[in-house]
Amino acid sequence: MRLVDEYRDPALAHALATAVVRRATRRWTVMEVCGGQTHAIVEHGLDQLVAPAVELLHGPGCPVCVTPLETLDRAASIAEEAGAIVCSFGDMLRVPGSRGDLFAARARGGDVRVVATPLDAARLAERIAPQPVVFLAVGFETTAPAAAAAARWALARGLANFFLLVAHVRVPPALEAIAAAPDARVHAFLAAGHVCTVMGTAEYESIAARHRVPIVATGFEPVDILEGLALAVAQLEDGAARVENQYRRAVRPEGNPAARALVDEVFAVADRPWRGIGLVPRGGLVLRDRYRALDAEQAFPACAAREPAREPEACRAADVLRGALRPPACPAFGRGCTPEHPLGAPMVSPEGACAAYFRWRGAEEAP
Repeated sequence: MRLVDEYRDPALAHALATAVVRRATRRWTVMEVCGGQTHAIVEHGLDQLVAPAVELLHGPGCPVCVTPLETLDRAASIAEEAGAIVCSFGDMLRVPGSRGDLFAARARGGDVRVVATPLDAARLAERIAPQPVVFLAVGFETTAPAAAAAARWALARGLANFFLLVAHVRVPPALEAIAAAPDARVHAFLAAGHVCTVMGTAEYESIAARHRVPIVATGFEPVDILEGLALAVAQLEDGAARVENQYRRAVRPEGNPAARALVDEVFAVADRPWRGIGLVPRGGLVLRDRYRALDAEQAFPACAAREPAREPEACRAADVLRGALRPPACPAFGRGCTPEHPLGAPMVSPEGACAAYFRWRGAEEAP
């Protein structure tokens, strides 16, 4: 508890915010990448402490939110049409596809279950063989090692009825896509600390240099975020653009070598669509040839052949995920879109930006 209290010290937080404001000679825009950081910022009012010197933009760092509609549609079809048991994390089941969420697929007769880990799904497949079990594998570099471990476990046991519907995405290529966009207005990034604990910080070096944007690996507590902002603003004021590590108690430059080796053994880097951003070159993972027998898209080709689906017209989730729109500015926020009746994934996930605003500021900021 003492460690947490230190990173939530109000006096230290206010001192850091004051230092950020005093250091800024102009208005800077800084994007925090992780949804966990977004929730901390909104809950503790950190954006208000540094305004107007710094404008905080909320990035696409919610693994559930960036999973494309068609991936949800594939999972629903596999459950409903192919007779497989589809498993995933709990918040994934409430994300809308074009025909409703996975709870709706279950209501229509599909067998959809919540598991705590990918290995739980693999063990289920072993118990009920030969009935097929598909794990919907979503998330960033942080969840990919667990999916890779389940794949290796299943392959070692020769399971013929366990599959992965892979939708893992990689964060650095998405930051590059945002920085390179013609309408980009991000001056600096706060990189997600938990991703950096796995992958390290080396991959950000070329992005910072190429796009002249400071990138600071940052933790999730108020003092972490304000320290990350102070480092980013100091670089901007000095005309620098390098990678720094605020989250030194967890992040090493080389990341977690064992986890990286496991991911590299099971997955290869590939182009991948991100909900809200579109196709991101090298932005995701696919199974390597050795593990291709576990690929749900090959095991159920009819269900995999889904055309890209369109978001509901009233939902501006794509703009929210790009940092182009604050959630309360969406016309549907708090009206047609609420946590109980979400139109888009950012209102569903505990890491979603829309959910953060609705939970902590809904009454004061809803249109």
